[in-house]
Amino acid sequence: MGRSFEVRKASMAKTAGQKSKLYSKYGKQLYVMAKNGGADPTANPSLRSLIEKAKRDQVPSHVIEKALEKANGAGGETFVLARYEGFGPGGCSIIIDCLTDKAKNAFHEAFPDVELAVEEISFVPQTNTDISSDDLPMFEKFINMLNDCDDVQDIYHNAILPK
Repeated sequence: MGRSFEVRKASMAKTAGQKSKLYSKYGKQLYVMAKNGGADPTANPSLRSLIEKAKRDQVPSHVIEKALEKANGAGGETFVLARYEGFGPGGCSIIIDCLTDKAKNAFHEAFPDVELAVEEISFVPQTNTDISSDDLPMFEKFINMLNDCDDVQDIYHNAILPK
């Protein structure tokens, strides 16, 4: 077995992790779409479009069906949309779209000293910020860490990256 087995095992684990993350994201999106507009894809064009997109990304049908069942009341979870705005490396603005039930709690656990003045989500990009080549590795690491979080759906920023 030896080294080739270990390399194959690591590769398979990485692929499985990526698939799980993708399935989780689609599951949450499908749940919210079905909860807001109805779980019948024929009557909900947004849901139908999302199901087609999920199938193109090779999401198994049992993941899609489970999300629709939860939206009909089979599961005890409730997901809500959240959007966070802040500053990243190099002073660029970051906007993070989340689909979660434990996001506010996670934010307070990560930053216990931060008090939110307003618990209202807004999306108001105003300027662009040039990121220096010195800040680029930290910026990329930051974006990758956000992408690794299951609750994060989309990330928007106003950074202009160096070429």
